[in-house]
Amino acid sequence: MSQCIVGWAHSQFGRLETESVESLIVQVAVDAITDAGLDPSDIDEIFLGTMNAGLSRQEFPASLALQAAPGLRFKPATRVENACATGSAAVYQGLTAIAARKARFVLVVGVEKMTHLAGDEVGNILIKASYVAEEGGIEGGFAGVFGKITELYFRKYGDHSDAMARIAAKNHRNGTRNPFAHVQKDLGYEFCRGGEKNPLIAGPLRRTDCSLVSDGAAALVLADGDAACALPKAIRFRAAVQVNDYLPMSRRSIIDFEGPTVAWQRALSQAKVTLDDLSLVETHDCFTSAELIEYEAMGLTPRGQGFRAISEGWTERDGKLPVNPSGGLKAKGHPIGATGVSMHVLCAMQLAGTAPGFQIPNARLAGLFNMGGAAVANYVSILEARE
Repeated sequence: MSQCIVGWAHSQFGRLETESVESLIVQVAVDAITDAGLDPSDIDEIFLGTMNAGLSRQEFPASLALQAAPGLRFKPATRVENACATGSAAVYQGLTAIAARKARFVLVVGVEKMTHLAGDEVGNILIKASYVAEEGGIEGGFAGVFGKITELYFRKYGDHSDAMARIAAKNHRNGTRNPFAHVQKDLGYEFCRGGEKNPLIAGPLRRTDCSLVSDGAAALVLADGDAACALPKAIRFRAAVQVNDYLPMSRRSIIDFEGPTVAWQRALSQAKVTLDDLSLVETHDCFTSAELIEYEAMGLTPRGQGFRAISEGWTERDGKLPVNPSGGLKAKGHPIGATGVSMHVLCAMQLAGTAPGFQIPNARLAGLFNMGGAAVANYVSILEARE
């Protein structure tokens, strides 16, 4: 692949009471174009990722990106949605536009505003990312969906609540280094393991096992290889793979995360690398059990042995494969439409050596996994620093 990320921007994630969907879009769009060293008029196409589904009354937001600069007026702008993988879906639409020679420079923005709604309202919206005909009535909303997945995993492989607590503690510890993170507090393993202040939410999932409802935005500028050569920095895509699986969990062996497994296998093959070649991974820890199973899906451990990756320290910042050095969705936050773009931006920062506070030394190759629904829409990108 010749497409490159040549500029980026990332807002604070969290409860952003003074920000709107529009202000977040404008902020990161301006900053990403400036970071790329381009003029807004250089942008050929815009893709905006937002799930919305009722989170905002503004259901037609693509042209809000034009508010960032007069030079963006009359540019084609399209809204993209694919549940929690919306951000990566927008990035991949940009890659496709460049590959098709429709564009040389593409602006991609991911955004979501969530915290202004009550928790039960957010839950009723997020459950729409399940197969509603069979799963829409699960108690606890999407946490309930993953609570059931976790119960099934425990039934087959044993209770791994301890591993999940260690994942939560790791990601919160990493989040203390990330100035963009929603929560920048080291909660510690003992707190994550349980207690009155960390109750069970759905099945075996405790509060610290669940990602955060957040506001935020991220943006990046994509360029074709020739155009990128003239710019100050470029992070190249070695692979970009999307794999979709059946929507109903009843049609799949859900604890095997078959879609993520295939996506990782295809991406590593496309990039002509192995997992051992990666400097870090940003993965979709919407729930700690998801990260646990994703260790197995990416090939870090055999099935049922994901606990080894965390208990033996492999995925810590100083381990053999740091996973979620940003704090992940668990600490960084999970503004739905922004998440996939954020993952690409944070990996680009790592490879450029500019990740503020959470830099992995000498990062040369980064992998990321962004998931929509319960292992339904699966995106794996592998990025490398330009020599």
